[in-house]
Amino acid sequence: MVIIMAFQIISDGSCDLGTERAAKEGVRVVPFYVSFDDKTYEKEIEEVSVREFYQRMVDNAECFPKSSMPSVQDYLDVFEEYAAAGKDILCLCITTKFSGSYNSAMNAKEMLLEKYPDVRIEVLDTTVDTVLQGLLVLEVCRMQQAGWSFEDTVKRTKEILPTGRIIFTVGSFDYLIHGGRIGKVMGAAVKSLAIKPLIILKEGEIFPAGIFRNREKGKKTLVSLCRKHFEKIGENPDDYAFNIGYGYDYEEAVSFREMLLSDLKQYSGIRDMELFQIGATIGVHTGPYPIGLTFIRKAF
Repeated sequence: MVIIMAFQIISDGSCDLGTERAAKEGVRVVPFYVSFDDKTYEKEIEEVSVREFYQRMVDNAECFPKSSMPSVQDYLDVFEEYAAAGKDILCLCITTKFSGSYNSAMNAKEMLLEKYPDVRIEVLDTTVDTVLQGLLVLEVCRMQQAGWSFEDTVKRTKEILPTGRIIFTVGSFDYLIHGGRIGKVMGAAVKSLAIKPLIILKEGEIFPAGIFRNREKGKKTLVSLCRKHFEKIGENPDDYAFNIGYGYDYEEAVSFREMLLSDLKQYSGIRDMELFQIGATIGVHTGPYPIGLTFIRKAF
């Protein structure tokens, strides 16, 4: 049986679903751009693979790549393809606290509605990013595939947005400091004391959640923070979708997943979760060795 999708789901490249998964779910991705020399910008995934992106950083520790958001024209080109076919559009963008991608999409929407006034185009600031954004997109796909209406899907998406969390750490905070994601005072403390903060992303912003010196102990603390979160809110983790986010080191992601699952089985029915590789959009800020977990309430 062929399922006819009533609307098109679009996300910017921050969702980190990868080409195969996005194609499988019917999601159209508008990529960010990445540059290693401040001159030449390449489309992530389409022109520079995620693996190549990380390998360049691993091979050159002094390299601090930059990313650039999709342009209004990038969104126009994609939106019009579906608007011309009379298809409604739901576009999910990275938090506006990190990028102007949402603004590009909104400008494209306003321009396109002049030509296609009967097409519904909803652009959402997801208030999340990277692999958590990917989880959100997959929940939207589940609603669509279950036959939810455009209006109900948008409404439920907005309701679950505040429940999303990323709890993570990185191998080196030089990238966060260089990209301005951590203040100069905090950055100086990190370097002088040789400590590494644990970080939580919520409501579109990052907040410190502790410090550590040993990476293994840091990962155990990430697991502990997850448990404490659900104890605090008094909800069942089974009602949430989870994944593990990682950068260059796949093997570390596998072992971290086992660590998290071992703890989760003591207070939930969760026995497995997917591994999502963090893409170039956020990788320019985290460096090659981020590791963490993400979760968001399931749509149903």
